[in-house]
Amino acid sequence: MTRVRFAPSPTGMFHVGGARSALFNWAIAEQSGGTFVLRIEDTDAARNRPEWTEGIISALAWIGINGDSPHFEGPYFQSAYEQQHREAAARLLKDGKAYHCTCTREDVKARTGSEHQGYDGHCRDLGLAEGAVRFRTPDEGVTVVDDKVRGRVEFPNSAMEDFVIVRGDGSPLFILANVVDDMEMRISHVVRAEEHLSNTPKQQLLWEALGARPPVWAHVPVIVNEKRQKLSKRRDKVALESYREEGYLAEAMVNYLMLLGWGPGDDREILPWSEMMPLFRLEDVNQAPAFFDEKKLRAFNGEYIRALPLDVFVSRCEPWLDRSWDRQVFARVAELVQTRVAVLSEVTAAVDFLFLDEPVFDQASWDKAMKQSAAEILTGYAERLESAAWDPESLKEALEEVGAAHGLKLGKAQAPVRVAITGRTVGLPLFESIEVLGRERALGRVRSALERLTAAS
Repeated sequence: MTRVRFAPSPTGMFHVGGARSALFNWAIAEQSGGTFVLRIEDTDAARNRPEWTEGIISALAWIGINGDSPHFEGPYFQSAYEQQHREAAARLLKDGKAYHCTCTREDVKARTGSEHQGYDGHCRDLGLAEGAVRFRTPDEGVTVVDDKVRGRVEFPNSAMEDFVIVRGDGSPLFILANVVDDMEMRISHVVRAEEHLSNTPKQQLLWEALGARPPVWAHVPVIVNEKRQKLSKRRDKVALESYREEGYLAEAMVNYLMLLGWGPGDDREILPWSEMMPLFRLEDVNQAPAFFDEKKLRAFNGEYIRALPLDVFVSRCEPWLDRSWDRQVFARVAELVQTRVAVLSEVTAAVDFLFLDEPVFDQASWDKAMKQSAAEILTGYAERLESAAWDPESLKEALEEVGAAHGLKLGKAQAPVRVAITGRTVGLPLFESIEVLGRERALGRVRSALERLTAAS
């Protein structure tokens, strides 16, 4: 039975690259009727914070990977298997496949004359009973890793030093713990970032030395920024949580992440999970670095927002609406908002003018719109608003007439009115906004803007 595992370390944030790896694993588990095993690599005490682990679980749940599915198992914690790690090391020592070593880095440097040369095997045959434990790597031949993405990759055994698997204080290292955990959990596929490929021959040797068949290996391409640099949390926006908080939809994020290094084989890009999952194959994953293009992600998200049923869109906007704002008023403009935002956090700025006593004026917008015939336009339109029929078409005709009287087309005439009403030069359709705002409040804003303009002249 297919059993894939996702084994993140708590770091305080969930990297989009980790999310992509998790989704690839999830696709394999679902399409095969197998199991996705979540294992938290928590042996680093400095990173072992419950809230960080909860962050991982929450982020996975947001992209659809959670215990509600029969394909999900966990979370397990690496620290709970320390006894098995120690027992595995003892077996390797007993079988002569590992040995104790008391050498320090300084000892190796003194013998080799180089601080860059690897361990020289000094303690291999001394029969020591204490110290760190090193795995005895083969002296000759190659270790072949058959990788579903990379193909056949050969690693000369002569280039691998006898690596440490247990520290001098008796604590197992990650490389041993990782293998033992995978064996204990019957992991059949290991799908992870290509940066781990260099560790794979060592892990494969451990699998074989412990008498088990290695899993299927697959190392997916690194994700890079626009400068083709590997995404870094110190430099790039990489936290999945930040995208969630900004108002990206989970389904759009899933769609986009799945296409980082893989494609369905045709020209389609906007695809729901239900269509992507059956098509996914490790053999089709590209080896080249995958570019994380936030502009493209925004475009994806806009497509998904516009595809939402209107009532669902209104519900999704709830976290970005002030509690004091009238939901019925928002519902009246929701359809207009839905076609104009790329992320849900933009909803706030799009509609706040409807709920504030006065709009928040953008100074650049004010300076651009409030010149030349602005005062005359505002004066004339205020007079028309007092008696105009209160529907978008009538409100538009009234401003067209005012503009024509001053030799201006509608596009020029509406600029000062838009800033007076909304505080900005861009936003929702003007006349629909005026209708929803109401006669009294609309008139008040136009007159207030006129007073401010007159006072400044």
